[in-house]
Amino acid sequence: MTITNYKSRITRFFFYLCLSVFICGQISFVHAQNDGSQQNQTGKAGIFAITNARIVTVSGAVIENGTVVVQNGKIAAVGASVSIPGGAELIEARGLSVYPGMIDAGTNLGLTEIGLGVPGSVDTAEGGEMNANAKAILGINPHSTHVNVTRVNGITTVMSLPTGGIISGQSAVINLNGSTQSEMALIPTYGLVINFPRITTFSGFNPFANTQPVDFNEAVKQRDKRLDDLKTLFKTSENYGKVQDAFAKDKSLPYPSKDIKMEAMIPYVRGEKPIVFVAERERDIRAVVKFVEQMKVKGVIIGGQEAWKVADGLKKNNISVIYKNIYNLPVQDDDAYDYLFSAPAKMQQAGIRFCISTGDSGPEIRDLPYHAGSAGAYGLSKEEALKSVTLYPAQILGLSDRIGSIDTGKIANLVIADGDILEPRTNVKYVFINGRMLPLTSRHTDLFEQFKDRK
Repeated sequence: MTITNYKSRITRFFFYLCLSVFICGQISFVHAQNDGSQQNQTGKAGIFAITNARIVTVSGAVIENGTVVVQNGKIAAVGASVSIPGGAELIEARGLSVYPGMIDAGTNLGLTEIGLGVPGSVDTAEGGEMNANAKAILGINPHSTHVNVTRVNGITTVMSLPTGGIISGQSAVINLNGSTQSEMALIPTYGLVINFPRITTFSGFNPFANTQPVDFNEAVKQRDKRLDDLKTLFKTSENYGKVQDAFAKDKSLPYPSKDIKMEAMIPYVRGEKPIVFVAERERDIRAVVKFVEQMKVKGVIIGGQEAWKVADGLKKNNISVIYKNIYNLPVQDDDAYDYLFSAPAKMQQAGIRFCISTGDSGPEIRDLPYHAGSAGAYGLSKEEALKSVTLYPAQILGLSDRIGSIDTGKIANLVIADGDILEPRTNVKYVFINGRMLPLTSRHTDLFEQFKDRK
């Protein structure tokens, strides 16, 4: 390596380092302007009657002029002719539309505050490769500023996932309101997150050296080794569970040793709870399908860039897809510009159960409706696009009897807007979570008020 090339790499490295420090300093300054009061506003409870509204139930026909009654945190009544309880607070919604709260099933919300420069605000991953016992719900910060920024745009529920290693831990499904993790939790431990072993020839980035790609055959061997280790862990966990069950039935047997990681694996290796597999490319998704068949487990794909190419295997094994690639660029140089925009439509046409997610850590989950809207512009019908962020994620998460549509008896997670909720020009006027009417304030509204009158 020449002296010139070495100096060039050093210069580039320090440029990125200084840029990162500057950005982190600016973010820290902005964060210092907020005292956390916005996150602690959990709204007000009561009986509410939303009248003269256009009601987009999602599960059925649109009610062009109807009423939704909210009571005891639930949808007490919905229809064109509904009796309003005495003492209800009336919300006149003429010219407005009522939608079910949107759901993002693939985020890290509450686990990351400032991604760069403040490691103490990031709690997405544990050390080591196998962390089945790690629970996202225990790390979620209910007072994250991302909560308000997200919910004021109509997103009321998310699944927050841990990352890192091969087995990252257990995800949590939460409503975006509450002062504690338990108040927010819908499903404290939904699924086991596995970064499914894949073939990769990327050897990492090193600014001080010319890194060479890993030989493809060697990459295949490395993938196979990681996959064998994963299968061995599953078999070991299954046997661990059998030993624990045997002792529970017969206390005369030797007392078995305890292993919290093995203990956490039991409901997943037995197929009692779903496993969320992170996989993007066709060959990796096919490998997930094969793994699910062999190990007899429940599977969900998150990522799903080329899931539509594996439709038969996914449908045969009842594997749903949480798609999070709308804002990403095509991977291959010869992929069409709309390759990732049109994937949801291809999944819908192939009969794959799917939903759309931002895949974000917090700051941009608020863009979820625009992800769905973009998919709607590239082959997905308007109705299907709306379902992809409401009813479909609720079905995948096993919550369609509680959220995802406007039906009597469901949790009152509602959004009232002045137009099509998937369009950026639409303004959200009211948000309800668990039947509580929330203030439409966030860090963004605070900063707007602070700076709007400056010359």
